[in-house]
Amino acid sequence: MKRIMIGNVIDAPVVAMGCMRLKGAEENADRIIGTALECGIDYFDHADIYGGGQCEEVFGKYLTAHKDLRDKITVQTKCGIRNGFFDFSKEHIINSVNNSLKRLCTDYLDVLLLHRPDTLMEPDEVAEAFSLLEKEGKVKHFGVSNQNPYQIELLKTAVKQPIIINQLQFSIPESGMVTSGLNVNMKNDESFMHDGSALEYSRIKGITIQAWSPFQQGFIKKPFIGDYETYPELNKTLEELAEKYDVQPISIASAWILRHPANIQVVSGSMNPERIRAICSGADITLTREEWYSIYRSAGFRLP
Repeated sequence: MKRIMIGNVIDAPVVAMGCMRLKGAEENADRIIGTALECGIDYFDHADIYGGGQCEEVFGKYLTAHKDLRDKITVQTKCGIRNGFFDFSKEHIINSVNNSLKRLCTDYLDVLLLHRPDTLMEPDEVAEAFSLLEKEGKVKHFGVSNQNPYQIELLKTAVKQPIIINQLQFSIPESGMVTSGLNVNMKNDESFMHDGSALEYSRIKGITIQAWSPFQQGFIKKPFIGDYETYPELNKTLEELAEKYDVQPISIASAWILRHPANIQVVSGSMNPERIRAICSGADITLTREEWYSIYRSAGFRLP
């Protein structure tokens, strides 16, 4: 498994395991997590809302049964989404971390991300929470999820710890960060910038983008691989390249994200061991520039 430096401070695999679906997969959790580790995945992404906290509990049971594993892996979780609102208050951040630590059966988190922007955020409150959690040894590193550059800059007016991660939806069909950057100085629909140059900003600031839902289309998380009705040309291209490289189409979709020089980390949410292996095999493939753009165009995107 190829590795990157997350925010220039954490040595990590280019593929992380997203644990959102561990609830419901309890009986196979040992096999699923074991497969990830065998493939070189030692980075695990959680959130306090996943399965109402049960996903963290399932992982915590695994850690309890494998006590020697904790210091060999990176555990990340997120907080800030509540029932009907967002909450970046000092009290909620601290309470969320304490509860996640109990469920995960660990004394510390390697990374804490703020989950979705809270427009009522007070940067000073967040700063107090981060500093306390860092001082107590409960959180080593901090980041955000689904934020634009100016939201991060606002946070940094008070927060002293580096923001090392921004977790954003990114896949072949959902690659608006790329599309807007390719259509600069144009007046077409593709030139509309939804994310405020988040891709370029992250590269400049040394912030690692983690791609969530990397194999889905749209916010509803419908897979695009195998959806020949919606993406016939894309699936054809993926299949042709999969045959060339002797891998699965999802391996090529993984390789497409990993080919970008921004060193994006793929967050795979699959609970299927064979699929996990196929996704990881994409890390061993370096697509040519021509192949990368052919995949992009086959998803229906036009070059200006």
